[in-house]
Amino acid sequence: MAVAKKAANGKNDKLGTGRRKTAVARVRIREGSGTILINNRPYEEYFPQEQDRKNVLAALVKTDRVKAVDVICTVNGGGLTGQAGAVMLGLARALKLYDPTLEPALRDGSLLTRDGRMKERKKYGHKGARKSFQFSKR
Repeated sequence: MAVAKKAANGKNDKLGTGRRKTAVARVRIREGSGTILINNRPYEEYFPQEQDRKNVLAALVKTDRVKAVDVICTVNGGGLTGQAGAVMLGLARALKLYDPTLEPALRDGSLLTRDGRMKERKKYGHKGARKSFQFSKR
């Protein structure tokens, strides 16, 4: 799962990995002033939709750490909503390592639960996962 590592610059960074659909996010948090960078861009610029921005901030808001930690995140795969969900899970896992007393608050908000829903595969003889071609009796 998430692993705590000593960063090259001497700061004690906490790492968390989050996944959602096909998106994977590697989140690093450290003491700071509240800067959130996703793929070297501010999170407001990376996620244009308000819902996605709220998902990213959910763990920080729930634990009152919005202005206490800096977040650096690398995310790839999937779409923007899946990436926002992956960042949310990775950030919650990193916060749990950063301060273990935050775990109950994160659990209550179900921020440490991985969303296992994936796209269902296409079946042979069908148009998609469930949709079929039109049936003709004659």
